[in-house]
Amino acid sequence: MGAPIPLRMHDGTAPADALGRTLGDLRISVIDRCNFRCPYCMPEEQYAHDHAFLRARERLSFDEIERLARIFVGLGVRKLRLTGGEPLLRRDLPELVARLARIEGVEDLALTSNGALLPKLAQPLRDAGLHRITLSLDSLDAAVFRGMSGGRGEAAQVLAAVAAAERAGFGALKINCVVLRGVNDAGVLELVEHFRGTAHVLRFIEYMDVGTLNGWRAEGVVPGAELRGRIHARWPLRPLPRHAASETAERWRFEDGAGEIGFVSPVSAPFCGDCTRARLSADGRLYTCLFARSGHDLREPLRGGESDFALRARIADIWSHRGDRYSERRAELRAAGILEHVEMYRIGG
Repeated sequence: MGAPIPLRMHDGTAPADALGRTLGDLRISVIDRCNFRCPYCMPEEQYAHDHAFLRARERLSFDEIERLARIFVGLGVRKLRLTGGEPLLRRDLPELVARLARIEGVEDLALTSNGALLPKLAQPLRDAGLHRITLSLDSLDAAVFRGMSGGRGEAAQVLAAVAAAERAGFGALKINCVVLRGVNDAGVLELVEHFRGTAHVLRFIEYMDVGTLNGWRAEGVVPGAELRGRIHARWPLRPLPRHAASETAERWRFEDGAGEIGFVSPVSAPFCGDCTRARLSADGRLYTCLFARSGHDLREPLRGGESDFALRARIADIWSHRGDRYSERRAELRAAGILEHVEMYRIGG
């Protein structure tokens, strides 16, 4: 696997991009397939049953993912998150988790899932060393949820996943809800009431123009501030500080002590200035922004025999030239007709 690499750059600091943002987080997509067809990510009409996804040999192997993860940790990454598509569709995923959990320097190892397959895998993932889980739950209403999963999922499956994670010993889960006006925003208070009084953190995410196929329109966005106002009117809220400047969610707690909720508002309140996240696609392309138009191929040099040292230098160089701040420039870029982005299912959001 090459010579061991130091945990930091030679000058003792993690690499910084063109805007001074250091590399700190890596999101690893392990598969591009998903068992749901959520309209804001992977609409059914664009990704039917016969859609040509990556073949197994086109995806990075566990050996390749582990090797790249070690290199990224050597460049300062401290947080790894496994995504998809739906990551639980990747066979033997607990084995990969165990490998990544053993990397010295990894402080946070998390997974994002729709939860449908989690009941059977929660305990093996916990035993393998997974720290945290984020689940998607867009509505408690069975019909609304079914519609938002493209007719392929049930809200009861996600609630069963929550229970399975609790039994496996996971503490506070993050529960993500993407809100679309006129689709599921009427059920926001029901979701809040369900998770109030638990350790879990419900987070409302604005509908984003990820990819080019989800039919995004600004009218579908419900600003985080609007949602917060609705919730505050029912259950008074008080702001909490971010855990770190790079954290995407604004944190709020209920004044009566019944827990915490969050708001991720990249459309109405962009936070590009503190972004420390890199994304690795299942086929080994490095993306420096959720809204990137293209990625940098790491699979070819990886399989072509490039050394760890050379790969580290390559990644550091890519990051040093990073100037992405799409959310802050959204209106300008859309007005200029720059609409093409990588599809979210390929890099996991």
